[in-house]
Amino acid sequence: MSKSSYIQKAIDWVQKRSVTSLKAKAEGYEEPKIFTNTQTNDVVQADISFTTQGGSRHFTDIALKEDDTRSLVTKWKLLSIMASLKKGKLHLLAPKGHKMFTQKLVKRYNINALIHSI
Repeated sequence: MSKSSYIQKAIDWVQKRSVTSLKAKAEGYEEPKIFTNTQTNDVVQADISFTTQGGSRHFTDIALKEDDTRSLVTKWKLLSIMASLKKGKLHLLAPKGHKMFTQKLVKRYNINALIHSI
């Protein structure tokens, strides 16, 4: 299954929290902020970003198994750092069958993220 098939589940998951603003890669929502590496022109964008009532900025990514783990690790590390600068967290939403893959990457590369099953 593609990421887009999980996006509504992810939005529902976020909306259960006390959020003040929500941006998502979905129709009817403003797109989350895009980060660009000035040296490589690599683009990083979370699937969802949201702000809680305390003003914390959180990023959410749907974690699916991928062959290119390097770019995934780079993306998650950047999103984690950007979230922590805004007193927030990186939330990785792992569909059934993808959680172990996600946990191994987070542990191996010491990524500061919360993993949730969806």
